[in-house]
Amino acid sequence: MEANEILILAMFGSFIVLLFIGIPVAWVLGGVGVAFAFIGYYSDIYLDTWTGLDFTTLGLVVNRLYKIMDNWILVALPMFIFMGNMLDKSGVADRLMHAMQALFGRVHGGLAITVMAIGIILAASTGIIGASVVLLATMSLPAMMKQGYNLPLALGTVASAGTLGILLPPSIMLVIMADQLGLSVGDLFMGAMFPGLMLGAIYIVYLLIMGVVKSDSLPLPEDVKGVDWSVIKDVAKAIVPTFMLIIVVLGSIFAGIATPTEASGVGAFGAILLAVYYKRFSLAVLKEVLLDSYKTTAYIFAIFIGATCFALVLRELGGDEFIESAFEALPFGPYGIVAFILLVIFLLGFFLDWIEITLIVLPLLAPVVLGLDLSIGDYPGLDNPELVWFVMLVAMALQTSFLTPPVGFALFYLKGVCPPEVKLMDIYKGVVPFIILQLLALVMLVFWPNLILWLPSIAYG
Repeated sequence: MEANEILILAMFGSFIVLLFIGIPVAWVLGGVGVAFAFIGYYSDIYLDTWTGLDFTTLGLVVNRLYKIMDNWILVALPMFIFMGNMLDKSGVADRLMHAMQALFGRVHGGLAITVMAIGIILAASTGIIGASVVLLATMSLPAMMKQGYNLPLALGTVASAGTLGILLPPSIMLVIMADQLGLSVGDLFMGAMFPGLMLGAIYIVYLLIMGVVKSDSLPLPEDVKGVDWSVIKDVAKAIVPTFMLIIVVLGSIFAGIATPTEASGVGAFGAILLAVYYKRFSLAVLKEVLLDSYKTTAYIFAIFIGATCFALVLRELGGDEFIESAFEALPFGPYGIVAFILLVIFLLGFFLDWIEITLIVLPLLAPVVLGLDLSIGDYPGLDNPELVWFVMLVAMALQTSFLTPPVGFALFYLKGVCPPEVKLMDIYKGVVPFIILQLLALVMLVFWPNLILWLPSIAYG
């Protein structure tokens, strides 16, 4: 084994070990990158190897960071984060909960279906996973427990509903993926619409089936009332303002009227207007939203900086070629290799956050997929349809990373707001069926690429 290959494996090993020790991921990425740049440099001097690393490698990091800060696409990140945080403070979810609970009140599992429907709406308007999970849990979990719901099922419903925002546009994950692979944000947003809505629909069908098969686990409330025009009117009042904002933001991107960055600014301003309309806006709220948005943005960009250093050193060592040759040597066909890659990403999701996987692993695996002879159909006008398809498969696989222990962030957001009697094992049991449903949706996307590529392709038709 050559020196470069040894250093590549040692880099990944060091990253995993330091991460498990508990060192913040941004420091681990940047520190390991710098350390191995020095190790490669001095191994060339004293061990007579040739890794190709010298101090100019670290100098290149400065140029890469400048390109990150000069990237207008990434301006959309803090804007969409601000939009989501402001909508959470505007009381939109609270109004939706009261209105839609009356709409589904006569259905076994109606409260759980309400939570899932609100999760879909929040996903298409906020995309902030932590805020969505906490908000849904705070509003619905006490009511479901009081109503006699099966506890693991109730917990799994809240956790899975809150994580839909990572897939449905305007997803900050898709913005980062587009930037890393040089794809159109609009293509990924359009490609994610059907998969995201399909996953939400699969969740709702599952809850409806559970309401029939195990009605005792999803009982009706004692004060259930019928549905009349006043209920429908209340639902419309709660949904229409939020839907208008979603249509303005996503519709302007899909129609080519605005860039994602411009649309994110419109969305942030629209969220402020909704907060004013619902009489929830104040300087204190604005200050809190700005600070929360700043913290989330700083966290993401700190990982960006560390991942840039790590990825640059890895590429200088020949990491791209090493990984590409390793996957091409697998005794599988093209789709077998894609399946193996998705399995690797699914397993990585047990231990890594989606940001690390998106910034480090995805750019290394994309060339492997582009080199495969995949026959997914003809989509004239759509650049790199195979890559768009693959990115959405990865996005669906990363959806599971929020629910899989031991580091599924949605699980810990949920545990933080649960009553003391709720154990972490109850949450683990509750999310298992929803993880299986996510994997089912992933398989459907593999076999039917049209679910991803039809909408972006007709935009050019």
